[in-house]
This record gives sequence, C-alpha cells and structure tokens, in this order.
Amino acid sequence: MRLDDPWDDALTSGWGEPDGAAGSTPAVVPGPAAPRGGPSAADIYLEVQRSEAFQEVRRRYRRFVVPATTAFFVWYLAYVVTAVTAPGLMARPVAGAVNVAMVVGLGQFLTTFLLTGAYARHARLRRDRAALDLRWETQEMTRGAGR
Repeated sequence: MRLDDPWDDALTSGWGEPDGAAGSTPAVVPGPAAPRGGPSAADIYLEVQRSEAFQEVRRRYRRFVVPATTAFFVWYLAYVVTAVTAPGLMARPVAGAVNVAMVVGLGQFLTTFLLTGAYARHARLRRDRAALDLRWETQEMTRGAGR
C-alpha cells in the first residue's frame, strides 16, 4: 500500500495539458517512492497526531462541538415533539396570522445562524492559531522527509 502526502501538488491526468493533448499522451503514473533516510510522511503525520498540541486542538474542538450539537439537537427535537403532541399550543396566534409554530420555527433559523457565528468565533479565538502552527510544523517536517 502506498501512502502519499494529501497536499501533494502532482497533476492529475488531464489537468494542466494544453487543449486537445489530454487524450493524445498516456498519463504517467509515478512508481513507488525511493526509500529515504528519514521518517516517511505517514510516520510524521502519526507523530503529529500523537502530539500534545494536536490533542489540545482536538479537545478544544470537542469541548465546543459536543455540547453545542447536543443543545441544538434537543432544541430541534423539542420543536418537533411539541408540534406533534401539542398542535393546539403551536396553533395559538401570537400576532395576526403569525402563530407560535411560526415564531419557534423562525427561532430555529435564528439559533442556526447564532450557533454558526459562535462556532466561527470559537475557532478563531481558540483553535485556528494552534492548528496553523501544527500545519507549519508538519509541512516543515514533511519537507525534510523529501516531500
């Protein structure tokens, strides 16, 4: 089995050739890479995955996503269950033709946008810098491995 760097910029067959040249020449498939003296890219990625910095990024991600997803799912299920079990409550008018179901349904959209904004802010403040640092370190290590 061959493990390549997923960010490798090698051209795919048919990409980058002049017009009409894609079908005229066979695609060149690179053979197995020559053995190197240092660690392979797969070893480097496994090392990064085991690192404390990577684990901290994952912990910060889970610390936000798991509770937020659970809360939003419960909120959605409460809306659906209330609509099914208490149609009289949901049909109660709030203002004119607007009823409780419409207000709560629009609240679903509002909370979606608020949750998206909260996620983007959390990522920007708590994870992006650490993830970018990990990416740069990984790129430097893979560059040293010959990639």
